[in-house]
Amino acid sequence: MNGLMIQGTASDVGKSLICTALCTILHQRGYKVTPFKSQNMSNNSYVTKDGKEIGRAQGIQAEAANIEASVEMNPILLKPQSDEKAEIVLLGKRYQSLGGREYRDTFYEKGLEVIQSSLAKLSEQFEAVVIEGAGSPVEINLNDRELVNMKVAEIADVPVILVADIDRGGVFASIIGTLTLLSETERKRVKGIIINKFRGDQSLFESGRKWLEEKTGIPVLGVIPYVDHAISGEDSLSISARFQSQEVSEIDIAVMKLPYISNYTDAEPFLFEEGVSVRMVSTLSEFGNPDAVIIPGTKSTISDLHSLRASGLEQRIKTFVQSGGTIVGICGGYQMLSKQLIDEYGTDTGISGYNTAGFNLIPAVTTFSQWKKTIQTEGTTHPLSGFSSLPVRGYEIHLGQTMFQGPHTPLLMVENEAEGVSIEDGCILGTYVHNLFHNDLFRTAWLNKLRGRKGLPEQKMVSMEKEKMNQYENLAAHVEKHLDVQKLLEIMTAWREQHG
Repeated sequence: MNGLMIQGTASDVGKSLICTALCTILHQRGYKVTPFKSQNMSNNSYVTKDGKEIGRAQGIQAEAANIEASVEMNPILLKPQSDEKAEIVLLGKRYQSLGGREYRDTFYEKGLEVIQSSLAKLSEQFEAVVIEGAGSPVEINLNDRELVNMKVAEIADVPVILVADIDRGGVFASIIGTLTLLSETERKRVKGIIINKFRGDQSLFESGRKWLEEKTGIPVLGVIPYVDHAISGEDSLSISARFQSQEVSEIDIAVMKLPYISNYTDAEPFLFEEGVSVRMVSTLSEFGNPDAVIIPGTKSTISDLHSLRASGLEQRIKTFVQSGGTIVGICGGYQMLSKQLIDEYGTDTGISGYNTAGFNLIPAVTTFSQWKKTIQTEGTTHPLSGFSSLPVRGYEIHLGQTMFQGPHTPLLMVENEAEGVSIEDGCILGTYVHNLFHNDLFRTAWLNKLRGRKGLPEQKMVSMEKEKMNQYENLAAHVEKHLDVQKLLEIMTAWREQHG
């Protein structure tokens, strides 16, 4: 197989970002390139065109490579449901939920099989593969049955490039420690080092670069400066960086940072809007005086509802809405707005027949089902929703149905069927459709409603598609400027020629 693997000295060192950049760079150089990550652990997912679920990072990387995302790019997705259990999504479909010990004991062989078949299929369709590792390749307690780092490099038979984050400190120890803990065979596979998130004068690192090359015998292919970007991350470690504390703008949006938050990327379009601040809120003291509240998706709706209740945020949100505030519930957040939530089969809590009161902000009851719905969605806003017949595209990933007990105004019409709810001219919105705010016309209309309530002038529409493509191209240009891409390609080609 022609390709390479990006591994890291730890989580959140920039593996996903570098893989995204490389997908664009190789595409620009004429390669038909695909991303691959054998196993993701993330509640931030992506729905493919055929209604399958993969990790969002690989969906983003497919976009960067200008190709359609498929389940083979991320055959195993683990979605944490609690501290001890995760849902396994296998080739885009819900497989089962297992604890960590059960997963290692019963799933390993199945995992190897699906990884091998996915890589084989991708190798038939593409000229090159950019493989992303996970965490660190030297988790000694887990390496006997690992499915994400050196075992994958061995299956694909590709060289490895090791990425280290200098911004967090200890970069020399992290690189030398990682290489030392690798077996001799694994160490021989590492053909390059990338230093990521550098700040300051690079000339001050030149002696360090030389020391690393002399000490390891491995070339440092690049020292990449820290870059602010708006490209989606894949896990909870990315959230703080994406939504750092910022000055409150004319329009202030508070997003609830739920313990099992999923698809927080629903709020990312606001990062591109001038005069709009978007903040993650996890405590009562952080709530402030927002213009709107968003309750995002979650992998454990009832658990996160109880978390909001225990922190006092549920009552604070209800008071905010009763005082005329604007709220949007998306997926799990939508379910929380119900009068009651019923977990008949235990698919949300693990307890069959469990039920609890919701926020009681919409006249509906949510019942969790046994089967997950994953589908791409296209429709329009309902003419009476407060947003007159605007086109909306997105996707759904959810267990359960929200059934209304009486007349209500839907938010959307999808294939002639009502979806979601709109109350008080859009002050209370609920929907199962993710990417709602990625729709430029809808997002602009919604923001302009908020502006109008404050006596602020309306603003023009921002094109998310244009911004997204600019981000991919700008990231690729930034990385290419500081990375020896030619040397990287030579490493990839030489390995293929030597190992066939």
